[in-house]
Amino acid sequence: MSDGLSKHWLTIVGLGENGLEGLSDASRKALAEAEVIFGGPRHLELAVAGSKGQPWPVPFSTEPVLALRGHKVAVLASGDPFWHGAGGSLMRDLAPDEWVSHPVPSCFALAANRLGWKLEDVLCLGLHAAPYARLLPLLGRGVRVICTLRDGKAPAELAQWLFAHGQPDAELTVLERLGGPREQLHRTTAEGWDVPPGGAPVLMAIEAMRPGLPQASGLADAHFISDGQITKRPVRALTLSALAPRAGELLWDIGGGSGSVSVEWCLAARGARAITFEPRENRLKNIKANAAAFGVDHRMTAVAGKAPDVLDGHPLPDCVFIGGGGSQALLDHLWGILPAGTRLVANGVTLETETLLMQSHAARGGHLLKAEIAEAGPLGSMRDWRRARPVIQWSVTR
Repeated sequence: MSDGLSKHWLTIVGLGENGLEGLSDASRKALAEAEVIFGGPRHLELAVAGSKGQPWPVPFSTEPVLALRGHKVAVLASGDPFWHGAGGSLMRDLAPDEWVSHPVPSCFALAANRLGWKLEDVLCLGLHAAPYARLLPLLGRGVRVICTLRDGKAPAELAQWLFAHGQPDAELTVLERLGGPREQLHRTTAEGWDVPPGGAPVLMAIEAMRPGLPQASGLADAHFISDGQITKRPVRALTLSALAPRAGELLWDIGGGSGSVSVEWCLAARGARAITFEPRENRLKNIKANAAAFGVDHRMTAVAGKAPDVLDGHPLPDCVFIGGGGSQALLDHLWGILPAGTRLVANGVTLETETLLMQSHAARGGHLLKAEIAEAGPLGSMRDWRRARPVIQWSVTR
């Protein structure tokens, strides 16, 4: 039974630093028959594309490739075209029978083979176009990471970032131009950095030596920038338990304050996203700063405005958290627009909010919790209990 590949007009060719020497016969044939070959300048040079070569536009776009649909076209990508390569970008506009891909070992595979690391136990990240803060929730004692970097200056920047974020003795290996005649490896630590700027493509392998962020919900309040308007650590842990983050879900965080609940929601589950609504400009700045510091700014959006008016026009969530400013009008609005199955959690500390949530529980069911928390504090030369305001929490599924 034919899989339709004979009809393809586009061939995606994975290319290593050893150029044409490392290609299969099928890849060489595709390049020889191609009318146009797309790729970055380095790839076009490695493949000896000559007059057929056409560099990617800046900013990057696949439109020039798609415009040649029906012609014989080849696209050059690093190693495995579907691991941080151009393959994924092209797939948005192609049918299965339009293309074929010929990969070679990815840079991650080459790095693991140079280091003797089991690739299935290693985190592989593309940091060539992403902030180093993406590492923050991932690093911990014994964790191994291989990451692609922007250019030859980036390894020094990353070493400095690791030193500043609690991993001074992280063991680092800089891997330049893997798989080619100019391949180089440099081993050092974050605090003992002594590697001169090198050449791209470049990766860094990291083995962390110290504990990282706790994986449980309820990070210390000191991790977050705030003006005092923050869901405190014990209540935040209870709140995240009630919100029950799941992979790929979207949270509406209404009355975001510092954004701490949204940040921990994003940290808790792979691909979890949050839209944080907050009317005060200074708190919006704190929300954005906290999202960036924890490396989740690509999954968090801070929106200025007051609910319920500000909610219009945004994708409907899987879960809603009301951390402040709850009202009957807001609850009625949410009940009217949220699809069945949406989870809702609301916290309150005032008598008015307590009454509202108790009445909502009576009318719509769910679970009602009252948490009274006290922490030890000084009293002269002795200690006593410092009681926080009681928090009432209503959680319900629409």
